[in-house]
Amino acid sequence: MNAYKSFDLTNKKALVTGAGQGIGKGYALALAEAGADVIVVDLNQKTGEETTNEIVKLGRNSIFLQADVTKSIEIKKIFKTIMDLWNGLDIAVNNAGGGHFQDAIKYSEDEWNEQIQWNLTSVLLCCQEEAKIMLKQKKGSIINTASISGSIVNRGTYHAAYNTSKAGIIHLTKCLGVEWAQKGIRVNSISPGNILTPAAYEPETLPWHKKWADMNPMGRLGEIDDLKGPVIFLASEASKFITGHNLLVDGGFTLW
Repeated sequence: MNAYKSFDLTNKKALVTGAGQGIGKGYALALAEAGADVIVVDLNQKTGEETTNEIVKLGRNSIFLQADVTKSIEIKKIFKTIMDLWNGLDIAVNNAGGGHFQDAIKYSEDEWNEQIQWNLTSVLLCCQEEAKIMLKQKKGSIINTASISGSIVNRGTYHAAYNTSKAGIIHLTKCLGVEWAQKGIRVNSISPGNILTPAAYEPETLPWHKKWADMNPMGRLGEIDDLKGPVIFLASEASKFITGHNLLVDGGFTLW
């Protein structure tokens, strides 16, 4: 296969959760720029529709589906719609999630469970539905958004539930990569470093920008564009012999 063509996603059918803004939006636009049609899933109708409109302007088909991916009944509805409309799915990016700073001793049981449900359980539930489609096709690429916080304990900021959930995504990715490797499905994860997303401009995060940049060998924070190449790589035939891999996209942050 021509090396350049192996990155081509023309006419592939893709799904991105949490695609209304930030990293998820970047992923969705990247897949569309590489030729894929993209279903945008988000809880926020306004931002989800904005992403969908931008994809259509790129000349690709796009549909917005509003859903809370922490609820299995809503996830099942998403995938029923996908099968009704497309009768298949080539690429799935499970990106929805988030977190906040919190001292471990202060977590209530509900707060802990909410973080695990949002970041980890939702990924499993989505992977299950995606696999049901892809196993019938005997092909597909699933990409989960983890974090450098799943591989390290961040200096100076405390968010044990978030870190634990992201570590869980990395290991879940490996487990599913093994289970489905001989059935045509590849499962990989991307671990972004400190990226300038809308969440990075929240009041609790702003004071850390310079500190995080100083901790990074490249001396800067990441941009959403820095994640576009990695997601296209893992979605495409360019990575056809890669599964269960966690791709760190952090400017070398975790090297120190």
